[in-house]
Amino acid sequence: MIIEQLSICAPKGQRQAIGSALATLIGPTQVQSGCLKCRLLQSWQDPDELVVEANWATAEDLIRHLQSDTYKRLLLLMELSSVAPVIQFCTVQEISGLDLVQKARVKQFEGTPTNLE
Repeated sequence: MIIEQLSICAPKGQRQAIGSALATLIGPTQVQSGCLKCRLLQSWQDPDELVVEANWATAEDLIRHLQSDTYKRLLLLMELSSVAPVIQFCTVQEISGLDLVQKARVKQFEGTPTNLE
């Protein structure tokens, strides 16, 4: 799985307009082949910071997305950022949940090192 994160900072007074424009891209992205999840987030510390996050099943799915018309519209919106946008792609090798938390907590109370392999 690949996690794509894009962070832009809306210029003062334009957060609502840019946020609304970004929101229109979420649906078309979600229906693209290989999209596992796509969402628009707003920073709690800086309300003008907007983050688009999408999870992709494979690198090929991500590449198709980057070549899409939807992504072209996203690139145009990135240009409106008041500071340089930040984009990153993270490849996930393994996903864990509460089982990892439980394993870590049990090892902590047993007094053993927290090797979680």
